[in-house]
Amino acid sequence: MDVSVVGAGRVGTAVAVLLRRAGHRIVAVSGRADTRGRAAQHLPDVPFLEPAAAAAAARIVLLGVSDDVIEQVVRQVADAGGFCPGQWVAHFSGASPLAVLDAAREAGARRLSIHPLQTAPDVAAALARIPGSTFTVTADDDEGFALGERLAEDLGGEPVRLAHEDRALYHAAAVFASNYLVAVSSVAEALFGAAGLPDPVRAMLPLQRGTLDNVERLGPAHALTGPAVRGDAGTIELNLEALREGAPDVIPAYVVMCRTALDLAVHSGRLSEDRRDAVEEVIARWT
Repeated sequence: MDVSVVGAGRVGTAVAVLLRRAGHRIVAVSGRADTRGRAAQHLPDVPFLEPAAAAAAARIVLLGVSDDVIEQVVRQVADAGGFCPGQWVAHFSGASPLAVLDAAREAGARRLSIHPLQTAPDVAAALARIPGSTFTVTADDDEGFALGERLAEDLGGEPVRLAHEDRALYHAAAVFASNYLVAVSSVAEALFGAAGLPDPVRAMLPLQRGTLDNVERLGPAHALTGPAVRGDAGTIELNLEALREGAPDVIPAYVVMCRTALDLAVHSGRLSEDRRDAVEEVIARWT
């Protein structure tokens, strides 16, 4: 099928490369100045056009622009005559509803969302990581779901249908799984450094990789280790006292995550309510 990418950022460029490898024809890309450079490197024979012209050239229009401007870009392309009946228009956003594509639907095109559950700091990483990833597909009808599933499979992914009303919750889960993992890693890096470790990231990565391996092998409930699942109130108090001296701004996050770990430990049957109460007595003094 003829495909164009409007807003060929890291993900959009990688998707275009992967779809071409799968036999689709990439007829145009568009975007800002840095998009032109990416296209020249990864898609040197693909025309770089204005958004409306790129959209008009394809049967499937993929939108790789940032979430906050999807609706604006779609309206601009629609006003310039870039959409027509028989086209499919899809965005890559995990959280945005299909409603941001309404201007395309008003022009006769059909709406679709395809979101790769993956992180892509650059095109090379996206090319390596997208195949094998889960793709959530949201559409208005079975034909749309079928197309989204086909595209996901052509990208080497595993498609899962996602209802309109579940998109925001799904994206919140992705934020916890990825973005907040990075944020917590930043806190750990700072604390390890304050404790005197010369290369905190190098020191903590084997621990983190081992933890993720345990999650994959055992599931989160049984991968949990540490003082919360043991009900070790004394160790948790020592942690909090140390944070009071060295990083008091981290205490609220420690308490919230401790309570989350306690919930997981109790619900999985690995911690008694009595032991939880002992830990709660400690952390209650720090809130």
